[in-house]
Amino acid sequence: MERLEVVCLGESMALFVPAVPGPVHEARDWTLAVGGAESNVASHLARAGFHARWVSALGNDSLGLSVRNRIAGVGVDVSGVRTDPVRPTGLYVKEVSADGSPVRYYRRGSAASGMGPELLASLDVSKTALLHISGITAALSSTCLDLLWAVLALPIRVSFDVNWRPALWTSLDKGVLRELADAADIVFVGDDEAQAVWGVEQPAEIRSLLPNPAEIVIKHGSRGATLLTDSEEVFEAALKVDVVEPVGAGDAFAAGFLAADLNGESVRRRLRRGHLTAAGVLLTTDDLGEPLPEPVVTKLLDADADTWSAAHVTAGGVILP
Repeated sequence: MERLEVVCLGESMALFVPAVPGPVHEARDWTLAVGGAESNVASHLARAGFHARWVSALGNDSLGLSVRNRIAGVGVDVSGVRTDPVRPTGLYVKEVSADGSPVRYYRRGSAASGMGPELLASLDVSKTALLHISGITAALSSTCLDLLWAVLALPIRVSFDVNWRPALWTSLDKGVLRELADAADIVFVGDDEAQAVWGVEQPAEIRSLLPNPAEIVIKHGSRGATLLTDSEEVFEAALKVDVVEPVGAGDAFAAGFLAADLNGESVRRRLRRGHLTAAGVLLTTDDLGEPLPEPVVTKLLDADADTWSAAHVTAGGVILP
């Protein structure tokens, strides 16, 4: 049986994290990893059995080679990644905290910022079931914004994660994020993001601003998530998780939700699969983490409300009632 194909388009960077917890300025040893919203989504979808393609641009440098190899190593198709002969691979540095990890980006003039609509000319999407993008790309350059509009004009379902990064928008018109979101088929947005960007946070208010998407997923942090469709509003509480670090959990949630959506699963299962995929990331400082054991996932997907709410995800395993 041929696997469903999903394309995830956006920048990924080399990620440096202190090897020992503590202030960055005191760090002497570092761990090199990869950070990128869209490639994170692609990686989780590849793990879930989809033909996940990551499309982007990297510099002709060692960091670019490391990023490409690490993403390919998870099973993602990187054949659509362009090597820029002039611009470098972007990078960022991350501290680690359960309350939110401060990061500093070094991405101005990166290879990915040079992407534009011409990238689509060499991209075969004839077998693509879904194309995933985010608001981060819109802020990288005017040509990247043009690329997103070109993607949204394709006759393919598009999912759009707002992925609000205030540091990228200090001199840009953030109003374009509403226009991009409203042109997509599936939208992911945190209620805190919606408040920061649009001044609203309630599901009904967000739906009023975005009348066109078939599905809007509103994330409420540790409280849970709400799915708005044309005919219903469904809330699903988040799992209880011993959080080590939250970065990457939103991408994991999106990937879990999209996997269930593409497989035709119920509304509640889509939200639960999102929560379950995110939980594996919340347990680690790594942007991908490890998936929860499949027997646990299978049991919780269709568990009653009491069993779901009583489940506790810890570093030592999942505690079930």
